[in-house]
Amino acid sequence: MFLLALALAILVIYRIFCTLPNRRRPVLHANTKSLAVFLGSGGHTSEALTLISALDFGRYSPRTYVISEGDSFSAQKARDLESLKQTGAGPAQYTLLTIPRARRVHQSLLATPPTALVSLLSCIYHITLAHIPFPFRNRPPFADILILNGPGTCFMLCIAVYINKFLGLSAPRVIYIESFARVESLSLSGKLLYPFVDRFIVQWEQLQEKVPGAEFRGLLV
Repeated sequence: MFLLALALAILVIYRIFCTLPNRRRPVLHANTKSLAVFLGSGGHTSEALTLISALDFGRYSPRTYVISEGDSFSAQKARDLESLKQTGAGPAQYTLLTIPRARRVHQSLLATPPTALVSLLSCIYHITLAHIPFPFRNRPPFADILILNGPGTCFMLCIAVYINKFLGLSAPRVIYIESFARVESLSLSGKLLYPFVDRFIVQWEQLQEKVPGAEFRGLLV
């Protein structure tokens, strides 16, 4: 029994080690990549949409906009961007995906774990369970690339991605882009996600100097 438990522990540790991000891994070179982006509401949504508005939507397709429950502002802004970028005769290739918030505004810390769990389970369903291939159902992976910029709910998305990696399932590369407002220090989301994302990008050079492994590409928004 002890040997079995030890073997399982070693296997789990090995799988966790295998899922750690490799920031030297080459960039995807496929002609078309599916893209998911988390819209964290308010200024986070504006930043995220400004970032992806510079992309070639013909190359990054289909697109999934992940929105927190009750965030009608972000949903409308995503639709507006898609309408603005629409060039072909057919319908735009995008989806709005709503997930529960991990923590509501002014919610106490004691009340946060249940809502965070519900948010996590929703992310696991949409990223993992809804895309597991079954007979007579061949759904594509959730996305090739997942862009995160925003509050705590994006951490639930990252955990769901790592469950896929742990299980050996298809998982998107995760890119975290720190908010323009973070000049001298990382946000709480940035601190939580830093060890787990494939690319970690900051928008101020002085912040890059404080965060080993962070990338600085100039002001992006």
